[in-house]
Amino acid sequence: MSSAFTALQLPTPQLENLASLGYNTMTPIQAEALPPALKGFDLIAQAKTGSGKTAVFALTLLHKLEAQQFHVQGLVLCPTRELSTQVANEIRRLAKHLPNIKVVTLFGGQPLPPQAASLQHGAHIVVGTPGRIHDHLGKGTLDLRRVHTLVLDEADRMLEMGFQEDIDAILHHTPKNRQTLLFSATYPDDIRALSAEFQNRPIEVKVESVHTAQVIEQRSFICSKEQRLEALEHVLHAFQPRSAVIFCNMKVGVREVTEYLKQAGFSIRALHGELEQRERDEVLIQFKHQSCQLLVATDVAARGLDIEDLPCVINYELPQNPDVYIHRIGRTGRAGREGLALNLLTESERVKLIDLEELQNTPLETESIHALEHKPTKPMAAPFVTLCILGGRKDKLRAGDILGALTGEKGIDGKAVGKIDILDQTAYVAIARPLAKAALNQLSQSKIKGKKYRVWQLN
Repeated sequence: MSSAFTALQLPTPQLENLASLGYNTMTPIQAEALPPALKGFDLIAQAKTGSGKTAVFALTLLHKLEAQQFHVQGLVLCPTRELSTQVANEIRRLAKHLPNIKVVTLFGGQPLPPQAASLQHGAHIVVGTPGRIHDHLGKGTLDLRRVHTLVLDEADRMLEMGFQEDIDAILHHTPKNRQTLLFSATYPDDIRALSAEFQNRPIEVKVESVHTAQVIEQRSFICSKEQRLEALEHVLHAFQPRSAVIFCNMKVGVREVTEYLKQAGFSIRALHGELEQRERDEVLIQFKHQSCQLLVATDVAARGLDIEDLPCVINYELPQNPDVYIHRIGRTGRAGREGLALNLLTESERVKLIDLEELQNTPLETESIHALEHKPTKPMAAPFVTLCILGGRKDKLRAGDILGALTGEKGIDGKAVGKIDILDQTAYVAIARPLAKAALNQLSQSKIKGKKYRVWQLN
């Protein structure tokens, strides 16, 4: 079987768009799952994070989409707001060759009326969390009677978060002859039961979910419970990762780590459930922009976090579930790159490593934190600064418009401009730190598409 996207029965414009986005060779999950999915079969697929599964269901959705019909044809259920946003953005990228495709995101933390108004103007694909989707169904603002493709993304996490009843109710609002694609990192009994109730003879696809030691280097350091914060700082000075996600098991740990490392001079942000949606968006964007070096999060808060090139993951605390550990470290070492996973644990937690060794079929040695040499240095400043523009997708702003305003007459060098993210009402652009002030002045004094927008720097 060929692993090239050109081997798939896809229209030429779609293949050309894929090539322009760098989609040339299929990942294992894509090669296994796309052929049956494109033929209309139900699917139950298991794959590690970062495996390319989003493209599987996105391409399947778009393959059957009728752009002229402005009703909901595809529905994607996700466990979190962040994953919903990430999935919607990827669908939009893969649909660039299709005219006027509207993808709407529905999740909590935002008022219902604007979402209802957006649905009233028509939508082809809806991506959202089960709770908010259920709310719209209850108010009659969402019609799923003509959905031909339903996707359950990270189904195990949705069930863990208590969405079982919402999912059941939502699925009963969709046609029985729909195609159902279920993606889950694990196959517990409740996932099997969900599949048995709502899928029609699904094809099962499973790709290797354990990360090889050759791709991700795993180092484990023993410290006392009281020394854990100092040990974390010790590890950061010793390895000096360009960027890293630090995982804690509880929100209280996130707060303690963030405050401690902030006082130590590190560029750090926290991701937790108490943030408003705008704040969560900005934290994730700053981290992706390399405007902060470290991101501290719990597993639930970080669900859906997708960083293309994350060099390091730090387990400030080892999780109780070995599968969660695999999911955590799977955020580094992607796309053939090497990754680094650093673990802190006490003597009493050594037993957790035994389960991890069995799961990965590889030994995990421990070292004393005191044996790790380092020279205390001043923490590195983040290489970029993120500017926020009070205008976004609803103002028809595009990345090229912002880049043009920055590099126009008397503007800054385009090489100093990093990632650009455009949301519905705001846009964010990363600027190399030495030119941040000049870029802020340039945008504040310039017009973007003939209009002046308020611009400020995120702290």
